[in-house]
Amino acid sequence: MPERPLHASTTPLWLRIAPAIFLLLWSSGFVFLKLGLQYADPLTFLALRYACVVALLIGPCLWMRPALPSGIAPWLHLAMVGLLIQAGYFAFTYLSLKFGMSAGAVALVTSQQPILIGLLAPALAGERVDRTRWAGLALGVAGATMVITAKSSIDLSSPLALAFAVFALLAMTAGTLWEKRFGVSVHPVLANTVQYAVGLMVTAPLAFLLEPMRVQWTTGLFGSLAYLVIGNSLVAITLLLAMIRHGEASRVSALFFLVPPVTAVIAFAVLGEAIPAMAWPGMAIAAAGLFLVMRRRSSAVD
Repeated sequence: MPERPLHASTTPLWLRIAPAIFLLLWSSGFVFLKLGLQYADPLTFLALRYACVVALLIGPCLWMRPALPSGIAPWLHLAMVGLLIQAGYFAFTYLSLKFGMSAGAVALVTSQQPILIGLLAPALAGERVDRTRWAGLALGVAGATMVITAKSSIDLSSPLALAFAVFALLAMTAGTLWEKRFGVSVHPVLANTVQYAVGLMVTAPLAFLLEPMRVQWTTGLFGSLAYLVIGNSLVAITLLLAMIRHGEASRVSALFFLVPPVTAVIAFAVLGEAIPAMAWPGMAIAAAGLFLVMRRRSSAVD
């Protein structure tokens, strides 16, 4: 039997506020990434980020001695989620940017993840996506696309860059569904240590092979790195995997519809980036779509 989502009356407070915290942290990460990439090559910056995360986690992991899963299968599932999300999604996203695709184009491709989740979740995660939620997913795609196209030029001139963006989309989708179906209930410190170690083992060799590994050790680099390590890699990813494990993958993935709008607002506040007039209705449409997807069904399904 597929795991039923928890109702609000039985859901702990931290899980109820997790979507808002995740959305804020994840969206802010794009702003800090943009700042950090001024001082380091993309894959080098990603490998440096993962190295910092692993260094921070090894000590607590050895001190806390969390219970270890028995058998080889749980370890393989932990490693697979790390391979798909940490190594796959982030590395392919950075490579797509490196090979010439604009940030708006990458966001447009990867924001289609909730639709893929909606299509695949019934077969792979045992979830039913009703008509109301499909309507919400469609509104989310429309709203996110309006925000992205209003803010940036969508240039798909590089087939290789487009391929990397599609691979990033597929990797995040596969990681979400894998976590939903095979997620291992282990201490977050252990899970993060394993998954970021896998990410480091993949991205560090790629950085060595594909980049000159340029790094400028400036205050801006350290500030960006600190936020991405703590806010994104430790807190946001932990919340994302917890929400997937406790809820429905199609509902949780719909949060990504609001990432472009929230990022636009944060970039306006922090970087002074203008928000075009057409982006505002896109934000409203994306929010309406998210509302339809996230609301709990109180009566019979469609």
